[in-house]
Amino acid sequence: MSDGFVSLVGAGPGDPGLLTVKGMQRLQAADVVLYDRLLDPALLDYVPATAERIYVGKQASRHALSQREINDLLVARGLAGKRVVRLKGGDPFVFGRGGEELEVLQQAGVAFEVVSGVTSSIAAAAYAGIPITHRGHTSAFTVVTGHEDPTKPDSSLRWEHLAQGAGTLVFLMGVENLEGIVARLVEHGRSAETPVALVRRGTWADQEVVAGTLGSIVQQIAERDFPSPAVIVVGDVVRLRDRLRWWDVRPLFGKRIVVTRAREQASELAAHLSALGAEVIEAPAIDIAEPESFAGMDAVLSDLGRYGWVVFTSANGVAGLFARLQALGSDARRLGGVRVAAVGPGTAAALSRWGITADFVPERALTAEVAKGLIAKGMAGLRVLLPRTDIVGEDLAGLLAAAGASVDQVVAYRTLMPEGLDPEVEALLRHGRVDIITFASASTVRNLCGLLGNGAAEVIGRSTVVTIGPITSQAARDLGVRIDAEATDHTVPGLVQAVLRAAGPIAHASRS
Repeated sequence: MSDGFVSLVGAGPGDPGLLTVKGMQRLQAADVVLYDRLLDPALLDYVPATAERIYVGKQASRHALSQREINDLLVARGLAGKRVVRLKGGDPFVFGRGGEELEVLQQAGVAFEVVSGVTSSIAAAAYAGIPITHRGHTSAFTVVTGHEDPTKPDSSLRWEHLAQGAGTLVFLMGVENLEGIVARLVEHGRSAETPVALVRRGTWADQEVVAGTLGSIVQQIAERDFPSPAVIVVGDVVRLRDRLRWWDVRPLFGKRIVVTRAREQASELAAHLSALGAEVIEAPAIDIAEPESFAGMDAVLSDLGRYGWVVFTSANGVAGLFARLQALGSDARRLGGVRVAAVGPGTAAALSRWGITADFVPERALTAEVAKGLIAKGMAGLRVLLPRTDIVGEDLAGLLAAAGASVDQVVAYRTLMPEGLDPEVEALLRHGRVDIITFASASTVRNLCGLLGNGAAEVIGRSTVVTIGPITSQAARDLGVRIDAEATDHTVPGLVQAVLRAAGPIAHASRS
């Protein structure tokens, strides 16, 4: 055996949350990953940046690599001593070529393991609200390949047994053969009144379900655009969908929402929106970078004790200051005796991760409210430090200085415009295929307009626009961007609530 090792990992049917813990661990330790199509790109975030990533996806009549080429790659990387992950959709042993690939590895003397995945035959039905077994309906199910042509004379399937059995039937990859499958089942004794459901893109944010009967389903599918892949579920359990559906009744299901926050900050908002059913697309309109020079920061950090207050107006300012303290071999003890203010709960939470409890957080997350609250506490004769971005925004320093404070501002981080948008995301925006665009800062509005160029306001206006607060809204209006909803609580949860309010009357964006 070689020193290399191949992990055959099932990625699950689509929802990245269905990847197993062991599958995630194997991705995190991989030197090489060979991955299929129909996988959420988020799964590749677990893969080390130094790992080799090889796309080996297959579509009808269009394969990135042949199966033989895939086998050869697995063997070659394994014999080279690499930790290889072969990432396959669903479960690798359910109508996949997992067994064939392992046979090749065994013959070549490459060690391997199998990390089972959640199969779409169960998960797609579950996400449609259909239990494939139920004590009151059936205690058995059969999973059948839908690829086999039901009309061929030498079929390996015993259609008479499939049709006359009492259990649930699940056909995978059978949309193209739907008419033949239905005909064979009815021909061999299944009632035309038998409930049936097709679940397209099961467990994905754009999952679509069409339910009917064996007598009606072919016509129902013919009358709509319903491309594969889809799982076909046949049986009495389909009747339970109306009572048990949960995935596609969430308040933002079917909404495609763009998040423009920096990649480092987008996860919290994206997680909230995803949990409510949205298809979240990250389109970072800002990049967060270190200051060009740390001279100013280092000067104030050398004598933090002279300040009466350190006022943080963003989580980025918190991250910038404490990262520099850490780089200098120091920590939060430098703030001993210094009072700390945070613009809102998000910034206060960022401070708490460094062991600091904010002494003041205004009820409304606005810099004007920070100034008002601090001035009420008395600023005369106090020295105040404002760690901030390189872009000058609201005049918090001026307000505090007018109240008698001596204010030092220091650049803790820079806010930059990215080099460009992902071409696929830009295409969605320009063709009006986004339901909602969220803006969590004035910089994200200005930068997205800059990235889109001439006519940016018109492009953005093809979607519903939701902002985190009045400062962001004003920046948008200054650029001619229409505002449809504004958060009343200027926090990430408040922005989510504004999205929910705005989402009600929206027609789903067209998909293609």
